[in-house]
Amino acid sequence: IADLVEEKYEVIITHSNGPQVGMIQTAMTEYSRLDEERTVAPMSICGAMSQGYIGYHLQQCIKYALNRRNMNIPVAAVATQMIVERNDPAFKNPTKPIGPFYTEEAAKAMENERGYVMKEDAGRGWRRVVASPMPRRIVELDPIRRLWDSTVVISCGGGGIPVVENQDGSLEGVAAVIDKDFAAELLAEQVGADILLILTEVEKVAINFNKPDQKDLDTLNLAEAARHCRDGQFAPGSMLPKVEAAMKFVRANPQKKAIITSLSKAVEALDGKTGTVIRFE
Repeated sequence: IADLVEEKYEVIITHSNGPQVGMIQTAMTEYSRLDEERTVAPMSICGAMSQGYIGYHLQQCIKYALNRRNMNIPVAAVATQMIVERNDPAFKNPTKPIGPFYTEEAAKAMENERGYVMKEDAGRGWRRVVASPMPRRIVELDPIRRLWDSTVVISCGGGGIPVVENQDGSLEGVAAVIDKDFAAELLAEQVGADILLILTEVEKVAINFNKPDQKDLDTLNLAEAARHCRDGQFAPGSMLPKVEAAMKFVRANPQKKAIITSLSKAVEALDGKTGTVIRFE
């Protein structure tokens, strides 16, 4: 990230919180069992805790990396609320993985004992899943825009703290975890970013992933990406939302592009040397 700043890119960072928010929720639930006077922390509160926790680490590390380059640029994490629709169908069909991985046996036990919804996650094990409504509006968008001119901003962490808007204009937290890829796409649109850069564990998007005929993709246009999505080439909760978010960004901004690559290849991808570039056509 510091390399990108040194290359004169203006950077806003979003991040996941799937493992952390799940662990926070589990810890708070266990604490409430030990002390009957304590209530279970709502998912929205756990999401806020995860933003502070992860934002703190990112602030420290990125600022240290910038200082080592003699770049006196501030880094700030903004606790970000994200408005979702109260009647979003996602609340009836939980799909968002959170927390650690479990064996199938342990997952079934948690379903029975705690009432969690547990699903297998892309061949990596079983995880708890919660509702993942679509993000509609970033509450703190104005201060994020103001900071971006001079600061490396960390915002919309974990997709943002999910809230709904009441008739009197007040905000109320809801039990959900918003997909960080769609939150990043919305943020990129609303601040007018030139590039949506999605960083993950792989250097390029692939079809037939982990199969003998796996094919890494250098580029994707909207039609190709949509076809691969229909064919089930991308795992839900893993690569699928990344590709869908990239498609949404270029659909809204036909002259711009999205890139999916690994963190270690971020600079090379922006230089056009690697990664998968998603364009309108």
